[in-house]
Amino acid sequence: MDASRDPTGAVPFTTPSGRPFEAGTRGFWKDYPNTSALLAELGIKESDVFTDFTTSAFYSPDGLEATAPVFAGAPLQLPSPLGQVFASFDNFKRLPLSDRASMAGLLLAMLDFDRDEESMAAYDRMTAHELCIRCGLSKRLVDDFVRPTLSVGLFAPLETTSALVALELLYFYAFAHQDSFDVRWIKTRSISELLIAPLAQKLQQQHGLRVLSSARAEGLDMDAAGRVSTVRYTQNGVSDSLSDIDAVVLAVGAKGMRAVVAGSPALAACAPELTAAASLGSLDVVTTRLWLDRRVAAPHPANVLSRFKQLRGAGGTFFMLDQLQGDTDAGMRRLWGVPEADLSTATPTGSVVACDFYNSAAVALLSDQEIVDTLMRDLLPSAVSGFQGAQVLDSYVLRLPGAVSWFSPGSFPSRPPLRGSVPNLVCAGDWVRLGQREHGAKGLCQERAFVTGLEAGNALLRGALPGLSAAAALLHPVLPVRADEPQVLAGKQAAQAAAALARALSMPPSPWVR
Repeated sequence: MDASRDPTGAVPFTTPSGRPFEAGTRGFWKDYPNTSALLAELGIKESDVFTDFTTSAFYSPDGLEATAPVFAGAPLQLPSPLGQVFASFDNFKRLPLSDRASMAGLLLAMLDFDRDEESMAAYDRMTAHELCIRCGLSKRLVDDFVRPTLSVGLFAPLETTSALVALELLYFYAFAHQDSFDVRWIKTRSISELLIAPLAQKLQQQHGLRVLSSARAEGLDMDAAGRVSTVRYTQNGVSDSLSDIDAVVLAVGAKGMRAVVAGSPALAACAPELTAAASLGSLDVVTTRLWLDRRVAAPHPANVLSRFKQLRGAGGTFFMLDQLQGDTDAGMRRLWGVPEADLSTATPTGSVVACDFYNSAAVALLSDQEIVDTLMRDLLPSAVSGFQGAQVLDSYVLRLPGAVSWFSPGSFPSRPPLRGSVPNLVCAGDWVRLGQREHGAKGLCQERAFVTGLEAGNALLRGALPGLSAAAALLHPVLPVRADEPQVLAGKQAAQAAAALARALSMPPSPWVR
């Protein structure tokens, strides 16, 4: 059940003018083992879905600030974090070495933050901005690199982001291995068409999956045993319900959780963990796509915008889809929505640019035309001069209020658990706490969202469904991320030993948290 028009991905989303559109551009990082396993299970080659790993660039009003290389291709492979330092030594264009060196305190915090639950709770209560101050990061390092990196990684400013989740994200994407930050993208069409559609087709054909599209859950009813017995929903404006159900997976964010719990008084009374989750906030996204009259030769396909006043406090990115998906005539025709069989229309040659704004409530107040003008007049030409003089032939702007999880300070205990008080109800999504099943993929992460879905199904098989408690053969395997590099593990062990010694001496176990 999903409120979207076609959650199976079989019918691609198109703009009113008939051009293809995907809400947000999402990368696939090096350590996404379960995503890779899914493609193998579906018989799909990764090379048919993903681009090669690509470079990324960071721009400010001053110009190019830094580039992120493909670390796996670095000529000198060294242990983390030395490998990252040497591979990117010449990639910072303006940031002095003394400012970069101030990152050392944050690296030490990455070894310390998850040594025990008490430590994690303390880091969670702190903002990411306060963490940067306590770790001694220079203001310039924070403003020019850390802030833009986390604003597009967690979609929120440092001042409103949990230090715990910021460290989890940095550890997963940038610290555990030299090449953890290497990222690739969808090379044609969309994620829905290339990943979701074949998975949905397999489930429909082999397992009898029934999909309710354009259906919004209104509430859950409980039986006398405290189990979910009925799902009430509205489909195309008509109220209906599903009864005699075995179990429910709540794959919703905070906004959806709030709506479901508000319509389910019996559920709210018996599941305090869900009412706590419903109290959390969420973040807005504005996603746009521009079709231009000329090809813009941007040096890098994936780009981050920072410190521009025109961002109005939002994080910003832009992606050159003609570089990622338009390397053939067929690819360019797809990007422009020209049918391949339409031989009367020449292959378009103009760039197609996807631009996203995160934490975008202020940007969303602008009109569509004002957003397009801000991009074409102020933001894009300041980053890449080739945008100057380019004309927009078509555009589309989509506002997504409350669409993304907000990992605010102190929010970790309120995030929904995989399993809670209701025996036949489990939760899935990147904000879900997995408890003993915790996974190495962290933050706003497609791999984590997929893993929580697998774990939700496995949790039902482990005992939430009567008669299936012994169905171990049906459990879907969940692959861990790569083991951390030995020196990183040794550093974490040293941090634990230092904390134990500090406690024995009646000293604080960490210099950064209390």
